[in-house]
Amino acid sequence: MSTYFPSGKGLENSRKWYVVDADGATVGRVASKVANILMGKNKPTYTPFIDTGDHVIIINAAKVVFKGNKLNDKTYYHHTGYPGGIRSISARDQLSKHPERVLESAIKGMLPKTKMGRAMAKKLKVYAGAEHNHGAQKPETLGV
Repeated sequence: MSTYFPSGKGLENSRKWYVVDADGATVGRVASKVANILMGKNKPTYTPFIDTGDHVIIINAAKVVFKGNKLNDKTYYHHTGYPGGIRSISARDQLSKHPERVLESAIKGMLPKTKMGRAMAKKLKVYAGAEHNHGAQKPETLGV
């Protein structure tokens, strides 16, 4: 009996596309589910050093919810690159101005911090509204 070992050839052709509706869903729960799909951990062919994950489209990112007092207490930081250039924005402001970035940062934080993790993050598409322009890929609806 031999063990199946996936090769890196033809992976792009076998990737599926999924649509996740984030309307009323908790940020962390959506992020952990999507991160597992992007890494390929939902497949029996998962291999840690090969990107076997699928593409994910998230719609209604503006309608996600934070549990507890995170909407007021959570702060997002970024640096401009200049001395003293640390900037912060609260979760409430980030959700109103750039709702896509809330889910993107949560999901990217759950992916590996390597070249492969950055490649996995490129397979993620987040939209604030209910419309997306990936109908040609025939994405499957995925419940969270």
